[in-house]
Amino acid sequence: MRLLPFSLILALLACDPVLGARPAKRHYTTHDYYVLEHNPNAGASLAETARSLGVEVVERAGELHNHWLVRTAKSPSQDLVGRDSEDRVYRALDEIRRRAESPLESRSEDASLSKRVSSSVKYLSRQELRQRVKRAPPPIPASRPQDSETASAVAQRLSIVDPEFTQQWHLVNDEFPQHMMNVTALWEMGITGKGVISALVDDGLDYNSDDIAANFYAEGSHDYNDHTDLPTPALFDDHHGTRCAGQIAAVKNNVCGVGIAYDSKVAGIRILSGPISDIDEAAALNYGYQNSSIYSCSWGPPDNGRAMEGPGYLIKKAMVNGIENGRGGKGSVFVFASGNGGRNGDQCNFDGYTNSIFSVTVAALDYRGLHPDYSEACAANMIVAYSSGSGNHIVTTDIGKNKCSHTHGGTSAAAPNAAGVFALALSARPDLSWRDVQHLCVRTAIRINPDDPDWEMTAAGRPFSYKYGYGSINGVDFVKAAQTWDLVKPQAWVDLPVVQLKDGAMDIFHAASGGEDIVVGGVTSTIQVTKDMLSSNNFEKLEHITIKVWITHSRRGDVEVELVSPKGIKSILAAKRYQDSANTGFPGWTFMTVKHWDEDPIGTWTIRVSDQNKEDESGKFLGWTMSLWGSVVDASKAKPWDVPLIDDTLPPIPNPETPTAPTATSKTHAKPTSHLPGDHGESEGEAHKPAFPGSTTSTSIGQAKPTDASDTLESAPSGSSTPTPDEGWFAELGNLVSNQAWFFIALGAVALFGAGVGIFFWRRAVRRRKNYSSLPGDDMAMGSVGGRRGTRTKELYDAFGEASDDEDADEETGLRPGRMEERSPNVGLTYHAGFLDDDTPSTAGGPPTSRYKDEPDLPPREPHVERSHSPDRDSHGSGSGDGSWEHASETR
Repeated sequence: MRLLPFSLILALLACDPVLGARPAKRHYTTHDYYVLEHNPNAGASLAETARSLGVEVVERAGELHNHWLVRTAKSPSQDLVGRDSEDRVYRALDEIRRRAESPLESRSEDASLSKRVSSSVKYLSRQELRQRVKRAPPPIPASRPQDSETASAVAQRLSIVDPEFTQQWHLVNDEFPQHMMNVTALWEMGITGKGVISALVDDGLDYNSDDIAANFYAEGSHDYNDHTDLPTPALFDDHHGTRCAGQIAAVKNNVCGVGIAYDSKVAGIRILSGPISDIDEAAALNYGYQNSSIYSCSWGPPDNGRAMEGPGYLIKKAMVNGIENGRGGKGSVFVFASGNGGRNGDQCNFDGYTNSIFSVTVAALDYRGLHPDYSEACAANMIVAYSSGSGNHIVTTDIGKNKCSHTHGGTSAAAPNAAGVFALALSARPDLSWRDVQHLCVRTAIRINPDDPDWEMTAAGRPFSYKYGYGSINGVDFVKAAQTWDLVKPQAWVDLPVVQLKDGAMDIFHAASGGEDIVVGGVTSTIQVTKDMLSSNNFEKLEHITIKVWITHSRRGDVEVELVSPKGIKSILAAKRYQDSANTGFPGWTFMTVKHWDEDPIGTWTIRVSDQNKEDESGKFLGWTMSLWGSVVDASKAKPWDVPLIDDTLPPIPNPETPTAPTATSKTHAKPTSHLPGDHGESEGEAHKPAFPGSTTSTSIGQAKPTDASDTLESAPSGSSTPTPDEGWFAELGNLVSNQAWFFIALGAVALFGAGVGIFFWRRAVRRRKNYSSLPGDDMAMGSVGGRRGTRTKELYDAFGEASDDEDADEETGLRPGRMEERSPNVGLTYHAGFLDDDTPSTAGGPPTSRYKDEPDLPPREPHVERSHSPDRDSHGSGSGDGSWEHASETR
């Protein structure tokens, strides 16, 4: 790989086409990579800064302005997992800051350079490889003839010769004609997706397929797993991206079936087939974002009912960059599958990608219009689209010559179906912004199964369901509405004051204090929204609401959280999750709801936190805050939103001017279908029960839903499971173990221990000299000293290096989160995602070994009992208990 000279880099700063060239090949086996956010106005050039840190500049970090990918060669002293006991780059920055702040060197030339360099480094993050996890009845609209045509008749009339078209029930449903994507009438109008590009962020794309080749957009494609230009499927199960691409843009020809927007283009961005760093994932979500309009993402944290994870700081910045600057400022449209963990009691509000306000979250609906039991419910679900269940799958393109898939499905197939409709809409109305697309989803989605008890009316008079969102997306209705739609004003937001209950607090390491006990009946708290608050923030109309909570609990899955508006509309943010036994609580976790869209927010908002009232489980509600998102009053006063570097402390702390960010957490994104039930095509549909029948029945802050005693989630036993990392919006900020601050804290702790041991032996020697003989009780080996005190110090030292998080003991250190609780009984939380990362490498790029199971197969967990690590238990670092998000080292 040839690196750009500093002079050339600086000379070409204004030339985006040059800096936007293909990403360079990564060599993680020989180099350590970092992301450096450089402030060019602080006095030190990029060249000076890089030289002072001992790194070389590789390229600009994706599309993030003033962010640079830098690297340094690994040192010979690095251990088997490629990690120095002390990071040289962080050490260099720490030394630069020491010289900059030292009064003794304030007048020296070196101190002057140090001050400029220190001020120029806004953010520094070491990149670790990780791997992502794949996921795998409306009234007949007036625009559709009442006498519905069969698929064969439609094919004959539209000259469709694709042999599998008549099997593509999601396009024309012969058996249940009211349940389909309803796009063929748009084709007759000439709306076929021409001019729109959708990027499949997935496991590759078979661009040689006769069904894809003519619509393949190579310039917007890249392979971030193998660091090559083309997203060539390489693994045996690298077929998911091709199948999703076929749903959107399979060519109208004589091969397999046809895509919803068959004249649109598709790009492939490969990230799911091996380990990937945060900055590469961030770059993937911005790749070609001036030309690619839609990013279809059918992946996320494991759908096992235990995970609570979200995007890191750099990834969040990329999403914000996409919605603010993509498509010339109209914004990238991010489409995320809601998740396939419904049978596990999983909920999409525990996924930081699907509960992002920047995503259109899509759940699944089967061909009969029923809710398949794998599809996750939550207050962040915006719409549903058709997918597998009740005996049918999605028929689409597959890898290979003239190949078709007849087993595609899950929410990971629902998402590209919705993306195909968005492509049709953008071809008819290219000036739609990302928020226009969301508004059209809310306004045109069709209520299905109106007798389903999960439906509730919102304050704006629209039906909403945790299972269906605002309803099923309908191609004709969506596109026709888009053609006459008045574009929305720019985005506005209001960050409300943080509420602390009984001096509840949580520091950057998630150590907690204060808070109110969660008692029988729960704990409630209120926030006031006034007219002056809205006016001072240029806020006109409400769209999304995000709620950040700080809660400690010995069993996270027992916690339930609900929000009630001044109008009495209740959003269930978290319901019981019977498989989630994590004791890490909610350390600044952000929930989201779209249920209050267009509601008047002025008045008192009430949050209620409750649990299952078990004698041996307990928790505290420390505090919360809420943010309103919507449109501005005065578009000329609109301003962009900045991603905070640190946002999970209670009370919030201001971001330092020149912080050193921690290393990225090493996780795994497995295939979208990793947790999709093998029988998803036969998944039993239902339209007779609420999504969260076990929610609180108290009427103190809103009308509760009836309890369905037959619901499987209520009758399921409390499973014993390995908790997953508790990550908020900025996952890697929980992993503060590798920066220089932690290093010196560790050194200090070791030094104190050493001093204590020295005093002990000195005192023993004094006693021996005084008595002229060895004392019987003092004749002990060093091993016995270390057996108690030494082990504790080893725990502390290894915690500041790398170790496993959450519940299980690390294989080397034997650390357990319960020990921290024993040392600090007032601290309700222990370890957070990335805080104790296991650096044991996993097989890079290999297929996931975990399989979805309908019910937990582990024995019930005894509360507060430590268990030794067993080889047959699921290994994990900061990843999930099933190994889906795990450390990985590049083997290529």
